[in-house]
Amino acid sequence: MPNQLYQKPALLFHQQLEHLEGKGMNFSDPAQALNQLACISYYRLSGYWFPFRVRNKLGIVTSQFEPETHFDSVIALYEFDRKLRALVLDAIERVEVAIRTQFTYHIGHTYGAFGHANAQNFHPGFNHQNWLQKLEDETSRSSDEFINHYKRKYQGFPTIPIWMLTEVVSLGSLSFGYQGLFNDQKEGIEDKKAIAQHFNLHYKRLGDWLHTLTYVRNICAHHSRLWNRELAIKPDKVKDQAWLPPITPRNNRIFYILLMLRHLLRATGNGDGWANSISELLTPFAEQKRWRAAMGLPENWREHPLWK
Repeated sequence: MPNQLYQKPALLFHQQLEHLEGKGMNFSDPAQALNQLACISYYRLSGYWFPFRVRNKLGIVTSQFEPETHFDSVIALYEFDRKLRALVLDAIERVEVAIRTQFTYHIGHTYGAFGHANAQNFHPGFNHQNWLQKLEDETSRSSDEFINHYKRKYQGFPTIPIWMLTEVVSLGSLSFGYQGLFNDQKEGIEDKKAIAQHFNLHYKRLGDWLHTLTYVRNICAHHSRLWNRELAIKPDKVKDQAWLPPITPRNNRIFYILLMLRHLLRATGNGDGWANSISELLTPFAEQKRWRAAMGLPENWREHPLWK
């Protein structure tokens, strides 16, 4: 049980700078640093100067910084992470739109405009009622004009056609709905496969990736640190050697996510420019071994068969 009260006081911006100086942080432009502390916040930046803190002989991280640690280096990491999140969000948006399209197309043509509202179109173990309630809640909260138009003109709201629904529901709801689809080859019903084959993936892997990408999207949407994060929701390991160590060191770091997005974007036919932007961003940071390890990059990451 915790036995200590939190008693650290709130510090003024100049006190924050002095506090960092006392721990060994160097400032080339204190005035500019004060402005950055005022714009970004001490606590948010602490995640970016953490890698520069000294470990003692027992491997415990201390409050002191490594010699020659500069505040500019911390800001450079912060800016790198901000740009990385933007590029990851860009890729997830493209992938998400493509998956919404395939989900909509298959449900609409196989089960009709309101096929998603019929529990018989999903496997028995799926909590369809809970999912449908979530969909209707998200639909009711929408302020889009096409939703308001449907509500004024047609009966049955908030149940709406699948091609309208997938424009307003969250990625999490879409992922959950995909998990509930039938896929039984013996019965001749392979709904998940019909969607996953567009992305050249086994249907189970697409479901797993959707779950992970929903989590990563939320990290990016909340402007949280991504570049060296150990992912709490990580994709399952697979037997394909290209996805396993040593060629792909870890499945709980950002490089694995970038490989996933690279694969998915290839299916949409518009991922080369994105991959070039990612490579350009990563290259200067990937020169340092510890930054590569933090991101899960192998040394020759640019020649990775799933990346190039």
